[in-house]
Amino acid sequence: MWEKVQETVKQIQNKIKGKPSIGIVLGSGLGNLVDDMEIEISIPYSEIINFPVSTVQGHKGNLIFGKIGGKQVVAMQGRFHYYEGYDMKQVTFPIRVMKYLGVQTLIVSNASGGVNPNFKVGDIMLIKDHINMFPEHPLRGINDERFGPRFLNMSEPYSFKILDKANQLANDLDIKVQNGIYYGLSGPTFETLAEYKMIYKVGADCVGMSTVPEVIVAKHMNLDCFGVSVISDMGNEESIKDVNHDEVLAAVNATEPKLRKLINELIIDL
Repeated sequence: MWEKVQETVKQIQNKIKGKPSIGIVLGSGLGNLVDDMEIEISIPYSEIINFPVSTVQGHKGNLIFGKIGGKQVVAMQGRFHYYEGYDMKQVTFPIRVMKYLGVQTLIVSNASGGVNPNFKVGDIMLIKDHINMFPEHPLRGINDERFGPRFLNMSEPYSFKILDKANQLANDLDIKVQNGIYYGLSGPTFETLAEYKMIYKVGADCVGMSTVPEVIVAKHMNLDCFGVSVISDMGNEESIKDVNHDEVLAAVNATEPKLRKLINELIIDL
């Protein structure tokens, strides 16, 4: 893995000028943040050594370098999911590449199903913690100490400092946000009503199919992380029959302008 990461980093470094300090995973709800970037170069995943290719509707496949508010950033326009058939090392490979390109802070976004009855479709939830229920752990296997420790402390997966800053900015911008816990499952099916109820009972506020592996690997390499979910559907008796991918995309598209505004201001303030 180390050699593959360094090979990919070297290839990319030969194409870019700046050194990004902030990495962004543009999941559902934040895909058009690239419109706010001063883009320097966009590299298709298909042209990057060792990169998988995203196969999900609504997820483009480009690694984009540029600036937001004067800050050098690199953005993944489309992520990789475990349910697509990739193993966890493939899913999280771009995060390792980001680290060795210079990234110190990782911002991840996603769409998720709400299970907290106080939430509603379209809410923005800042992730304060997560519950990992993926069937494969991204750090399983031989550990390379050059990346990070064998037994990783996960007491602060999402930076408390950045979370506090995001809450303050949301208040200043008059953008309503929730704070909650994200429950990570493999997908690709949406959850059953019984599963939604279980997820809420064990302490989570929403459920999704991404983000958790990326954050674990980022923390393995000592990156600061910030995560945000757009509540795209509600896992209750009234809503469950209407849940489908098109409805999810419609919900996140409606919320995206507010989320983009918040993330832009957060990046400037980091």
